[in-house]
Amino acid sequence: MDKKNNKNESRCALQEILDVIGGKWSMSIIYALFTGKKRFSELERLIPNINTRMLVKELKNMEANGIVTRQVFATVPPTVEYTLTTKGEKLQPSINELHKWGLEFVG
Repeated sequence: MDKKNNKNESRCALQEILDVIGGKWSMSIIYALFTGKKRFSELERLIPNINTRMLVKELKNMEANGIVTRQVFATVPPTVEYTLTTKGEKLQPSINELHKWGLEFVG
C-alpha cells in the first residue's frame, strides 16, 4: 500500500509540473528566454507559428507560477519585457536535455 501511495504522489507531482510548463508553447518560450530578457514582439518572432493570443495566455500562466517576470515601461505604445525568474532559470538543464533527446529521437 505504501508503494501505491508513493506512485500516486509522484503522478500528482508530475501533473502539477505539467500544469506549469506543459503548455504547447511553454518550453519554447522558456527556451527563448534562456538568452536573456525579451520583448513581447521578439518572442513572437522567435517562436514560429505561435499566435498572439496563445503567447499572452502562456506568459500569464508562467508569470502566475513564478517562471517569468513581466516588466512594463511607460512608453507609447507600452513596452513590455519578459525575463526568467530564478525558478525559471533552474529549468534550463532539464529543457536542454529534452531538446537533445528530441534532436536524437524525434527530429
